[in-house]
Amino acid sequence: MDRLLFPLPAHWPAPYDKDAAARLAERVPGLSDLDSLVECLGGNSPYLAALVEREPDTIRCLAAEGPLAAVSGALDDLDRMPPSTPRAAVMAALRRAKRIVALATAVADIGGIWNLETVTGALSDLAAATLRLSLRHLLRAAHDTREVRLPDPSRPEANCGFVVLAMGKLGAAELNYSSDIDLIVLYDSESPVFAKGRAAERAGSFAARMARDLVTLMESRTAGGYVFRTDLRLRPDPASTPPAISFNAALTYYETMGQNWERAAMIKARPIAGDLTLGARFLEAIRPFVWRRGLDFAAVADIHAMKRRIDAAKNTALGHDSDPVRRVAGHNVKLGEGGIREIEFLVQTLQMVWGGRDPSLRLKPTLLAMDRLVETGHLDAAARDRLADSYRFLRQVEHRLQMVNDRQTHSLPDTPADMDRFAVFMDYPDGAAFAAALLETIGVVRTEYRAVFEFVPEGPEAAPGPELDFRGDDPEPAGTIAALTMLGFRDGTRVVATVRGWLSGHVRALRSSRARDLIGVMVPAILAALARQSNPDEAFRRFGRLIGALPTGVQPMSLFQRNPLLLERIATVLGAAPLLSEHLALYPGALEGLLTPEEPVPVRRMLRGRLADARGLEDSIRIAGQAVKERDFFLSVATLEGRLDADAAGRQRAALAEAAIGLLVPAVLADFSTRFGTVPGGSLAVVAMGKAGGREMMAGSDLDLIFVYDHPPEVSESTGARAMPAGQWFVRAVSACVAALTAPGPEGRMYALDMRLRPSGNKGPLAVSLASFRLYHETEAWTWERMALTRARVVAGPMTLRRDVQAAIDAGVRRDVPPDAVMRDVLAMRARMERELRPHGPWDVKLRPGGLVDVEFVAQALQLVHPRAKRSQTTRVALRGLASAGVLAREDARVLIQAEGLWRTIQGMLRMTVGQVDGAILPVASAGLLLDAVRAVGIEVSGVDGLLGVVDGTAARVRGLFERYIRDVPGATYPG
Repeated sequence: MDRLLFPLPAHWPAPYDKDAAARLAERVPGLSDLDSLVECLGGNSPYLAALVEREPDTIRCLAAEGPLAAVSGALDDLDRMPPSTPRAAVMAALRRAKRIVALATAVADIGGIWNLETVTGALSDLAAATLRLSLRHLLRAAHDTREVRLPDPSRPEANCGFVVLAMGKLGAAELNYSSDIDLIVLYDSESPVFAKGRAAERAGSFAARMARDLVTLMESRTAGGYVFRTDLRLRPDPASTPPAISFNAALTYYETMGQNWERAAMIKARPIAGDLTLGARFLEAIRPFVWRRGLDFAAVADIHAMKRRIDAAKNTALGHDSDPVRRVAGHNVKLGEGGIREIEFLVQTLQMVWGGRDPSLRLKPTLLAMDRLVETGHLDAAARDRLADSYRFLRQVEHRLQMVNDRQTHSLPDTPADMDRFAVFMDYPDGAAFAAALLETIGVVRTEYRAVFEFVPEGPEAAPGPELDFRGDDPEPAGTIAALTMLGFRDGTRVVATVRGWLSGHVRALRSSRARDLIGVMVPAILAALARQSNPDEAFRRFGRLIGALPTGVQPMSLFQRNPLLLERIATVLGAAPLLSEHLALYPGALEGLLTPEEPVPVRRMLRGRLADARGLEDSIRIAGQAVKERDFFLSVATLEGRLDADAAGRQRAALAEAAIGLLVPAVLADFSTRFGTVPGGSLAVVAMGKAGGREMMAGSDLDLIFVYDHPPEVSESTGARAMPAGQWFVRAVSACVAALTAPGPEGRMYALDMRLRPSGNKGPLAVSLASFRLYHETEAWTWERMALTRARVVAGPMTLRRDVQAAIDAGVRRDVPPDAVMRDVLAMRARMERELRPHGPWDVKLRPGGLVDVEFVAQALQLVHPRAKRSQTTRVALRGLASAGVLAREDARVLIQAEGLWRTIQGMLRMTVGQVDGAILPVASAGLLLDAVRAVGIEVSGVDGLLGVVDGTAARVRGLFERYIRDVPGATYPG
């Protein structure tokens, strides 16, 4: 190593076994030249040089066993020390542990043996161990003097009613080399500890003194040095509160007065010493304050404002000198431009925005949080790599700065000569090389920081020009009206009046000045997005209705400002989909669903994460309902935009329903069991039928479900305070499940359920036993019920019961019925449908002759009479299986599969835009989207008339195939 700058101390010791060092060099990378490493410590850091001279045993340990052994030994000594040890001995032990860990960590860091996480973890473990011992000692001393009565004096921290929360870098286990430790000290005045003893009447003053004594133990400088500088200013309202604050007072503060910067700080909070259960209870109590369930883009502006205040107070900008060394001289790598704090703020802010909806993002370490943000689609992987590399480099610079003299500094040297010295310590040849590397890193951080915090809209809407001026009281300002006309608005006067109402706070959501400021900035972008729709005036009217329905304006306007794509998506909905627009006006919370990442996490994981915050069954139902409706709205908009076709949307909607059922039904059963006992050995399965079973769900699809239960034959009734027959127990439990899945919520009810496909239909019980289900489908089920079984899919329940129910379904489908009888029933059923359910016109592609029903009937009927063919609940897959088995001609299968996809595309698009179409006139609002969707599935059409011709021709071909295949089928084979 050549990193030698300062003169070596006189009589520099070599207090280690050089033979042992050579042996260790073979096992531990980085200690291959211990002589040079020790010289490097002395040559660059007077502080480390003093530690080497004072702690020769630590150097011997490093040479013989490595840094981990040295650190572990020091921490173990602290943990083993009895809390009754005299104060002087405790203070000496704390300071010796600090010296050992500081020296071992420096060797491991400089020698390249440990990565950043291990270095900061060791320093954080030291702080935790010293705080644990200090608090245990102080509590035991208070017990011995009868100030308090501890439940277990040998374990003073147990149920002590007093806890220390680690904040900041200590909370995240990211402590830097000479870091302060940020703490919040809490006590529970109602704890039994304070019920007896002299502190009973003055718990507050006792707790305050404990906090001060804890700081003294940490900070007092003795001949052995000090342990950690300690900062208690992150507690609520530090200027007017004592150093220890009561549990209830802190909770009240955060619930009523907490600010966004305190939310960010609490992300890293963790109980570290004392009554850890009390600390965990407090963090759980303030979880709603820290992690808001709605997307909180308004916090972005608050955090950025705080950073600007720091910049103004600390003058953190880089210099403008052309010489790189002089430009970075004196720069603060923590608070300065492109520094550590910008990376931390960026990560914490993204966590605050998204972590209320996704508990998996609530990680404390910065690097781990970056990784999770990438996994959940909220941070680009390349950006993460750049930020992670920058963070590691800046933290290394920070550590080297602090190692020189054990100072809590983050500022680089001021002079070129000192910069050269420091550059060598950083393993660069000179100050210029180091400055170039640092400037490159600062540039990377600034670019990523600006992408989150300093968003400026791009494109023509970002610069509206002087003509869009909504000030004054002229009802028809000529320049603004002309500009609106150029954009495409026909009724500019109405637009002017409406916007002025917004800016004047005439709408509930815009009564706050901050909301009005936000929408004032966004109006040009809003108008530009709406102007790109086929009918800008109608889109604007719908947007006005949306604004009028919002409970508050700050959050939605922040959403629009930070997410330009969201505004474009909303404009698309407002311009082309009246039904979705109506939904958005009724349930504005659906806005947040549109910000789902393009590659979202699996819906079950998403829903499970959202439900992790639920407090009871009702909360679970509400959270699940909101998540389902948001996701469904996202799928609709993605389909409108052409990002999903009918097949993909159908699969995702079915997966969403399956996840909701799979997570809610067990929660309902668990809640039901607490009130009504259980059926020993009993279990419940859920069967999805129809579109859900076939993974072909569309917007607004009902859930066709059957609930099947089973229990041991010897069990006849439930256990619990009020026993009831087992069958009755399951019927009532299923009734609770149905209520949960259909409960009205802030966004409307989660699903509409159709239970008519259960045995005996509406006349039968809500829940059917496995034995009854099996017997019914083996002996009694009608052909149409067997056809429905071809789409049955077990989506929830214990695996054993799921297998048994699926076996019963398969047996019902394979039931030996003459083919001609099946076909007669199918023809009769289709004829009855045509009499009783007449199509509304040529666009009713479900019911019209040759429509979706005919395709599905062909697939289902042929699966019944050809059970050896590969079966599938999904119509298009079933048709391919029938073609592979030779039941369908391949060309016929191709026609049916293409028709089925076309019908679902048309039906789904109409459902999302205008609903039912009576007659042959297709509404203009949906025509363009429908044509785009049809072209996306490979059907070229020139316009609505051309599409209608394709629809009529396809229907005629499907009807011909229906009539050919749905007839007597001689020679059909049966299993067995």
